Amino acid sequence: MGQRYPTLASTARLPNALPLVLLWLILVAAPVYAADETALLGTTAPDFAAKALSGENVRLSEYRGDVVVLSFWSGRCNVCRGQLDALERISQTYRSAGLVVVSVNLDANEDRALSFAKGLDVSFPLVVQAEKNIGRDYHVNELPTIVMIDRTGKVRFVQRDWRRLDEAQYVRVLRPLLDE
Repeated sequence: MGQRYPTLASTARLPNALPLVLLWLILVAAPVYAADETALLGTTAPDFAAKALSGENVRLSEYRGDVVVLSFWSGRCNVCRGQLDALERISQTYRSAGLVVVSVNLDANEDRALSFAKGLDVSFPLVVQAEKNIGRDYHVNELPTIVMIDRTGKVRFVQRDWRRLDEAQYVRVLRPLLDE
């Protein structure tokens, strides 16, 4: 028997499957992704300890009483640079009100992460050699991911990806947290 090729009749059925695929994405895949993004909201932020690029030790629990922004990034993430630049501007503005920003690298390639980090002009800690469980504990499945933690240690905001307009949204979320 020779190889069978799709016939016109069999390929005509493919467009009929498209609505079913879209329905599956809407009903099954999207809620799983959304549930993962909101799974941390209202929970106590998982503690971690790691060494920053500057050599300082960073332990999340030591920032209790401050509003903490965690930014998860990678040296291969082009939009991460824009987010980290925006977080530096926000940090400079709100540091005196009790805002702390910590950025956590999840790149397996340490050289690439170091090269990326050295090209940044930020004043907050850059954790380059993070334990893999930090990303898992925070349900990071897309970069960049940002997590905002209130003064009591509860996760109050989680967002994946970044666009230029997000900087204003970050400020809108942070202001009430800083006023608490």
